Amino acid sequence: MAAFAKPSQLHGRRDHPLLPSSSTSPNFNLKTFTFSHYLHTLHTPLRKVKHVFVSNSATTTISLSNDHNHNPNSDICQLCLLGNLDRAMSYLDSMHELRIPVEDDTYVALIRLCEWKRARKEGSRVYSYVSMSITVLSLQLGNALLSMFVRFGNLVDAWYVFGRMEKRNLFSWNVLVGGYAKAGFFDEALDLYHRMLWVGERPDVYTFPCVLRTCGGMPNLMRGREIHVHVLRYGFESDVDVLNALITMYVKCGDVSAARLVFDKMPNRDRISWNAIISGYFENRECLEGLRLFGMMIEYPVDPDLMTMTSVITACELLGDERLGREIHSYVLKMGFGRDPSVHNSLVQMYSSVGLIQEAETVFSRTECRDVVSWTAMISGYEHCLMSQKALETYKMMEAEGIMPDEITIAIGLSACSCICNLDMGTNLHEVAKQTGLIFHPIVANTLIDMYAKCKSIDKALEVFHSTFDKNIVSWTSIILGLRINNRCFEALFYFRDMIRRLKPNSVTLVCVLSACARIGALTCGKEIHAHALRTGVSFDGFMPNAILDMYVRCGRMGYAWKQFFSVDHDVTAWNILLTGYAERGKGVLASEIFQRMVESNVNPDEITFISILCACSRSGMVSEGLEYFNSMKSNYSITPNLKHYACVVDLLGRSGKLEEAYEFIQKMPLKPDPAVWGALLNACRIHHHVELGELAAENIFQYDTTSVGYYILLSNLYADNGKWDKVAEVRKMMRQNGLIVDPGCSWVEIKGTVHAFLSGDNFHPQIKEINALLERFYQKMKEAGLEGPENSHMDIMEASKADIFCGHSERLAIVFALINSGPGMPIWVTKNLYMCQNCHNIVKFISREVRREISVRDAEHFHHFRGGVCSCMDEGYRS
Repeated sequence: MAAFAKPSQLHGRRDHPLLPSSSTSPNFNLKTFTFSHYLHTLHTPLRKVKHVFVSNSATTTISLSNDHNHNPNSDICQLCLLGNLDRAMSYLDSMHELRIPVEDDTYVALIRLCEWKRARKEGSRVYSYVSMSITVLSLQLGNALLSMFVRFGNLVDAWYVFGRMEKRNLFSWNVLVGGYAKAGFFDEALDLYHRMLWVGERPDVYTFPCVLRTCGGMPNLMRGREIHVHVLRYGFESDVDVLNALITMYVKCGDVSAARLVFDKMPNRDRISWNAIISGYFENRECLEGLRLFGMMIEYPVDPDLMTMTSVITACELLGDERLGREIHSYVLKMGFGRDPSVHNSLVQMYSSVGLIQEAETVFSRTECRDVVSWTAMISGYEHCLMSQKALETYKMMEAEGIMPDEITIAIGLSACSCICNLDMGTNLHEVAKQTGLIFHPIVANTLIDMYAKCKSIDKALEVFHSTFDKNIVSWTSIILGLRINNRCFEALFYFRDMIRRLKPNSVTLVCVLSACARIGALTCGKEIHAHALRTGVSFDGFMPNAILDMYVRCGRMGYAWKQFFSVDHDVTAWNILLTGYAERGKGVLASEIFQRMVESNVNPDEITFISILCACSRSGMVSEGLEYFNSMKSNYSITPNLKHYACVVDLLGRSGKLEEAYEFIQKMPLKPDPAVWGALLNACRIHHHVELGELAAENIFQYDTTSVGYYILLSNLYADNGKWDKVAEVRKMMRQNGLIVDPGCSWVEIKGTVHAFLSGDNFHPQIKEINALLERFYQKMKEAGLEGPENSHMDIMEASKADIFCGHSERLAIVFALINSGPGMPIWVTKNLYMCQNCHNIVKFISREVRREISVRDAEHFHHFRGGVCSCMDEGYRS
């Protein structure tokens, strides 16, 4: 911490931190201390001491001579000058055993040697002796202890020493302020600075840089401006170091204009001045102005250093300018920085960020000394370019080289595991993080939560979350999103309620919670979050406006959705959300009108737009219109169809009964069909009972995908609809062999602001007897009306079992519960996690006519709106 005080204030420190002070050696002259003196002292025996080796002990003890003319304090100081800490400590131990007084200068020499050698254990031992023998610390001894403890990061003992000092000078204050600032205790550091002013201590050129860095670290622009006033008041407006710290403070606080004013008015500038303002522009995303200043720096002329070049390379990365990046690379080689690892690491990151992964590999291969930062940069480059498997392979190569990962390496590796759902590798990285202690870094814990959640191991994610001591906003957001993507939306809402008692959510958290609300139809909760976003001013941040819109659309409240749509600037995503909402409802004509309005609004449709409009046409039987949209993609909008678009066309043709045309379309595709394309054909075969073609589609699907439950359900339904129960049994056997489990049927309904969940076969609900009794009355009325109910359906035991597994009938319980607990005529909104079976579809149609209520059921794919015994899907949007 000597950097915080002027040389005149170092009390005898001089150039070497271990040289004795003038009070210790009055005749000592730094100019006459030559190398010959050093050799002389090195070979001069310490005649006044003798070594005594004690048996049965590995340590050497030292007995001091009884010569009264001999001063052991001088011997310790001489040993400290020679850097012999072990012998000096042995002398100190012996002096305390013999109760020989230890002078302050002796302690000071020992403390400075401990600080220089980073000897924490020995430093603490010296301090214990000081505490036992000295009540009030002198200025010199106190400053030495302060400097040592601050260097070791031990602020508790530093503060205690500060309180025990008889007197304090500017060095004392500078060291302690700097220690608190370095440890991140910015408020405490500023409080100490103000206390220093209050006791009348005048700050110097070492005080202001430290205090200004504190303001930038907070960041707190108002307090930074206050310190700027102090700089002017105390006459340091021309000091280069202070002005450089001012520039850095303003940059960290986001006020680049003020930083530029300070820079422009500087009477003298050094390389640090240029680096501070250039990197400041880059940090605040004003890369072009930063690059312009870089050009001015070269012309000034001031030669750039490594810091300059790494920040300029980072600017190229932020701009995404491939050509500029190559030019800077050439300049780096010309200036002779081409062999420096930090420059290589920045180049790897820059090239990978603009998609030039081969150039990044070339730079990496030419890096001579690869440290963990070099490997991490390459792994990060692969992960950024969506080459997750390559990233993990590179990580294994790093391990083989014996390089220990740091927290950033582990986090990037876990992110790569998330992308490709590599649970085994993710678990291995978890073990490495535990063994190395990196698990305690928040970034590692948060990426672990995300990895386990995306790999469908949500219980492990919860385990990591609960074991994380320092949970931040990312931790809570990760677990809420993880619960949402694992269809545990109720728990996601509970965790959100728990979170807001501790932390203020940001827009990303609210987007995740809105997604959970949309999934289970929790309209009231979604409205509360919308209101919270308006109150806190984040309703227009990022994806927040579209998340609110999506929530209203998925909850079936199109009136609210249109109000939200017109309250913000509607981009292509907002239009796509509306299109998807109408597509789910089978409103092809309305979807076409929205598409036309979108084009007239000068919003260019994207790939998702055409997926939505093709789905809308498919579910509305608008075959010719759908084909026209598909054919216009490339010719009118320069969008090349991908496999999802081809799957939509297959679904469009198949649903309308044109199965042969759909099959021919697949055969003529320019892309190799994936399981989704064949799945669209299989679904069409199920609808139109075409077993042979459906089996062909299933055969192609299972060549590439044997883990998706939905395809097995489609095939099973195809066989069941055609009475092939032996085939149904075979499909179920295949599912068991592959370890596939269908999620239990679950339906959600919101009554008076509270969301209620019903599982298939729920017998534990408090009102289950009342619910079942009302259901039985509906079944009886259906029977009296000559309609097929669950008791007189033509389905045999096998088919009933199939419906229980693949449907669950949980929506019946939710609807009847809503009838019992809501007022007459009130619409009912139910959300379901599985598909709706034919039997449930018939029953809900009958209930809607019987009770004269509108009933909306959103299942896994369709939006069913029942009114007067008729469904909006026209009996085509259910699964039998």
